[in-house]
Amino acid sequence: MKLDNSLGKTVLITGGAGFIGSNFIKYFLAKNSKTKVVNLDKLTYAGNLENLGEIGNNDRYSFVEGDICDYHLVKTIFKEKSIKGLIHFAAESHVDNSIKDPNSFIKTNIEGTSVLLEVAKEFWLEEPNVPKGGFENSRFHHISTDEVYGSLGAEGVFTEESKYAPNSPYSASKAASDFLVRSYNHTYGLNIVTTNCSNNYGPNQHDEKLIPTVIRKALNDEPIPIYGDGKNVRDWLYVIDHCEALNTVFNKGRTGETYVIGGNCEYNNLYIAIKICDILDELEPKKNGKYQDQITFVENRLGHDYRYAIDFSKISEELNWEPKENFESGIRKTIKWYAQKYLGK
Repeated sequence: MKLDNSLGKTVLITGGAGFIGSNFIKYFLAKNSKTKVVNLDKLTYAGNLENLGEIGNNDRYSFVEGDICDYHLVKTIFKEKSIKGLIHFAAESHVDNSIKDPNSFIKTNIEGTSVLLEVAKEFWLEEPNVPKGGFENSRFHHISTDEVYGSLGAEGVFTEESKYAPNSPYSASKAASDFLVRSYNHTYGLNIVTTNCSNNYGPNQHDEKLIPTVIRKALNDEPIPIYGDGKNVRDWLYVIDHCEALNTVFNKGRTGETYVIGGNCEYNNLYIAIKICDILDELEPKKNGKYQDQITFVENRLGHDYRYAIDFSKISEELNWEPKENFESGIRKTIKWYAQKYLGK
């Protein structure tokens, strides 16, 4: 179905101060000129309102600091803002942190998603499968990850039909949230879409993630840590390509469907580190030696999935989306952005 934005509406975006969420809000406001956005974010360590500084004075944007697990707060936002769409980014997402403290992942990713679904159901539906007047097109878009599908060997790809096989507390909590969202569509007729994406990279990503870490450590002349032998493979998706895909699915995706989103850029972690070092040698050469000399192998992550890969044929064929950036163009933009951040240039 295609949503009608001609008369304008207000969309609640959760986790909009984080990496993907902040990039998406700016993109979404630019592409949906009559839509208002309410950003609900708890502002944990991963949320930063500076990511949204350039739209702080936009009269179609407002921010609420709060927790998606707070039922009364979420219900108040729905009522006061007459929310007609919800795009759900908010999640604990760092695998290492989930290994150390799984409980916070269970609370935010499962319980928080449950609160959002229940409020949306109450606010948008008269009864199961019967929307309230004015809310016929109200949609819940759940943002998830390819990690719910587990680990691939040297061959194969994830599709929308792949079996769920999460291997970390993080991916298990996201898998549970995916199932909850699915159930609200099948049981109550809530208008939902789900997207599962590959590894994102680009501006505003938290310093703890692989690509910012490699850039930061390189520029600070510190050891660049790479898990195990560095041969773990990921499909890399430039964040603005992801934003375009999400906007397309939210506005045009079929109700009840899942779309997997990838960048068609499969590389292992060691290749990523070497590529970044080579580009930094060109852009910010060291006085002595090469940045590659700083690469250091460290003990592998517990349960580290070997490989992820995405077949995004469905979104390509149904919704005419494909990534615009290849890895060479996307990583250069990313390195320049972080070099400016870390070096003040």
